[in-house]
Amino acid sequence: MAASELIQDSNDVLPHVEVNVTTTNPPTPPRPLRAANAQANGNPTRHASSLPKTETEAGSSSRLSGLWKQNQLIHSLSSGLRRHCDYVKISVPPEERGADSLPSEWWKTGVAFLYALFILFFTTVVITVVHERVPDKSVSPPLPDKFFDYLDRIPWAFTVTEVNGLILVGLWLVQWVFLKHKAIIGRRCFFLIGTLYMYRCVTMYITTLPVPGKHMVCAPKLYNDSTGKIWRILRLISGGGLSLTGSDLMCGDFLYSGHTVMLTLSYLFIKEYSARWMWWYHWFCWVLSASGVLCILIAHEHYSIDVVIGYFATTRSFWWYHTMANTHALRDAPNNYLSRAWWSPVFNFLERNVHTTVPVEFSWPMAPPSSCRQRVGRREEISAVRKHVYGLEPSAC
Repeated sequence: MAASELIQDSNDVLPHVEVNVTTTNPPTPPRPLRAANAQANGNPTRHASSLPKTETEAGSSSRLSGLWKQNQLIHSLSSGLRRHCDYVKISVPPEERGADSLPSEWWKTGVAFLYALFILFFTTVVITVVHERVPDKSVSPPLPDKFFDYLDRIPWAFTVTEVNGLILVGLWLVQWVFLKHKAIIGRRCFFLIGTLYMYRCVTMYITTLPVPGKHMVCAPKLYNDSTGKIWRILRLISGGGLSLTGSDLMCGDFLYSGHTVMLTLSYLFIKEYSARWMWWYHWFCWVLSASGVLCILIAHEHYSIDVVIGYFATTRSFWWYHTMANTHALRDAPNNYLSRAWWSPVFNFLERNVHTTVPVEFSWPMAPPSSCRQRVGRREEISAVRKHVYGLEPSAC
């Protein structure tokens, strides 16, 4: 066979020499197809080495060696990159760990509810005791108050306060019922209510202020009549301590304002556990809360210091508790001074198994019947199959 044909055969093999860069074995040298072609044409077979090397064959050999060296270089580089590759650790956020990070633990919610219920009952007892120590208006006139100096009393203003408070508490109860993690949020609410009213018991017992205005009519003192005091406690509990129900006839529970606590705490929980896009709802509740607190002072039912202390005690307790609950690094931090509060062991008991921030999610308070859930599940499966097979959207089915 002519040398040109041999060269042509070698050139035909060259494209098959370019192997993938991930290959570790050296490429197989091209088969001497010219011998097979020579036998097929009836020519005697000769070894390739017996053929004279022309300049073209020398160039082909140099190109083969160059491809081989290039392949080896690429393979070594890729192997080095794989060996020294930096792996990125993708950690699963706590929100995606499932229900284990937010267990309901309704029994803890029940304990917090009993705690709040006991403190509210104890508050009525303290109010009944303090009422017997309130000095008479003729002996101890109302203390001077700067707010009262600039604004005269409006009698119906306190009714606005109690109506606003009832609306806010009602809105919060409805919202709480539809929350998905109502057990965790409920025990937080019960614990804060109980703690704030316990603080109130301490302050109004150790310092008894005179009535803030001459208009206030207090129930007569019973002194040693224990039976009469018990009936007063029961009447105060049944009426919720509201003037609208006629149960708020006792004086002495001024420092600090319980109405301010409920108005402020209801708004804080409503805003914290509702969607951020519901700004109109937040503003509406804020107006109810702020106007209700202002009407307490307009009605001269509490001193200004009662309202100020009630606001600060409520907001700071709410913010401190939720800072500890939502910032998990603080729980075990050695320099966390919030852990020195007396309620820190109670907090650890209530929040021990809550490993992430409670998301704002809503759900039906009661699960639908099993037959309805199965029917809905079958419909979703059929829609998914139709979408996969026919490329249709579920709504089109």
